[in-house]
Amino acid sequence: MVESNQKLQTAFCIIGSGPAAHTAAIYAARAELSPILFEGWMANGIAAEKFRQQSLRFGTKIFSETVERVDLSKRPFKVHTEEREVEADTLLIATGAVAKRLNFKGADESEEGFWNKGISACAVCDGAAPIFRSRPLAVIGGGDSAMEEAIFLTKFGSVVYIIHRRDAFRASKIMQKRVAENPKIKVLWNSVVTEAVGNTKGLVGGIRVKNVLTGESSLVDVSGLFFAIGHEPATKFLDGQLETDAEGYIITKPGTTQTSVSGVFAAGDVQDKKWRQAITSAGTGCMAALEAEHFLQEHKEALNLRFQG
Repeated sequence: MVESNQKLQTAFCIIGSGPAAHTAAIYAARAELSPILFEGWMANGIAAEKFRQQSLRFGTKIFSETVERVDLSKRPFKVHTEEREVEADTLLIATGAVAKRLNFKGADESEEGFWNKGISACAVCDGAAPIFRSRPLAVIGGGDSAMEEAIFLTKFGSVVYIIHRRDAFRASKIMQKRVAENPKIKVLWNSVVTEAVGNTKGLVGGIRVKNVLTGESSLVDVSGLFFAIGHEPATKFLDGQLETDAEGYIITKPGTTQTSVSGVFAAGDVQDKKWRQAITSAGTGCMAALEAEHFLQEHKEALNLRFQG
């Protein structure tokens, strides 16, 4: 049983549970940094299990606890959960970004819902699945991401509807032009989805769309629905201690994972608003571990020799 407010020390602490976090943990453990990783209490069952097993095999300590706050004002940095406090010479933030989703009937993970049964928030990840090929598809959104996802889906779908609640897109002019010139894309203006309905196979078979101006509702046959309304990076717990952009993504020095605080690194979707792929996240996780190792070597004496590499 864990003692209340247990205090630990480490050369390298990682906050996150995805490809970036575990890749960093594997590289750091192999470098004998004895990393500690906080995966969050909800990570069990949804974390990348094979990554997790490899992190453990190489010697990473993993705690299924949620980090409530951090103190980055001086080194060692302090990381607090409800159960313990960790002092860390270096810190990696790899908490990711969550796709924004809409709440309407049939959109959730319940037995009656169609999340991951035709509804997705990543066309690049899921769009090539057999259930979507040569079928009508739909994208909700009005920004560049929605345009990109719709264009991508035309490779697979028979027709792609873009459903937008307003009468004009906020996407860049060039992306709007590409959409307008694509014969497989149809736009449903001033419209919102109010319900997803199923087919005989228990997958999405259609969506009920309401025109917000007229109130008229219609059933549109689609086999896939993709949310493209943005992501929210998990950075609120940092309480403004790292430099972020207007949307909350951590800003890193170009070509590195270095943040505005020396010795604190960021990897994965929490600092990547463009690509957001597992393989790119893993790559930045590797970079972060190597940069942390170099940082520790350079600051060995000042860090009171906790790192013995």
